[in-house]
Amino acid sequence: MKMEFPKGAIKAIKGRSLVIKGDDIDTDRIIPARFLKCVSFTALGEQVFADDREEIKGNHPFDLEQNKGANILIVNDNFGCGSSREHAPQALMRWGIRLIIGESFAEIFFGNCLALGIPCMTASKQEITKLQNLVNENYNQMWNFNLKGLSISNQKEIFKLDLDSGAYKMLYTGTWDATSQLLDSEEKINNTFNNLPYLNNFK
Repeated sequence: MKMEFPKGAIKAIKGRSLVIKGDDIDTDRIIPARFLKCVSFTALGEQVFADDREEIKGNHPFDLEQNKGANILIVNDNFGCGSSREHAPQALMRWGIRLIIGESFAEIFFGNCLALGIPCMTASKQEITKLQNLVNENYNQMWNFNLKGLSISNQKEIFKLDLDSGAYKMLYTGTWDATSQLLDSEEKINNTFNNLPYLNNFK
């Protein structure tokens, strides 16, 4: 089945969650440096957390059968620190992650996720711990993320989330998606091109 990637306005996400615990999880753990040699991002999803997964032999959250198909990742503090490699959010996205919730995110990682249409939402340490425990207690439960309400909920509880206003606007309007904006503006771009004297009928 062909994987669908984020496109346009990101106002709501529904799905199951999985948990990665630990502070300061850097981009080299998310996608080890040796995979940066790839000529495309296509196969990176298979290699996400490759070294961590190899070390614990099938017991990593990204290997557990119960987490297959989960699309919401719950993390802790300073997630995505380290290098600026865009391969890290690309790998997570191609594994299937569409939303990340944590205590805080490294600034460049946050920006790289935003450029892919992956919201990185924050909450307090206490709320994140509670959310992680609920996810681990019942991995089958469905979660509903609502960007307008800045919240995620199951059938019983609602967790309030935070996001800066600039990122909120980009996700809500779809302006994070530069490629779609260009494609949607093809007629305007062609009109501008055709009316530039130094590109047309220049003598």
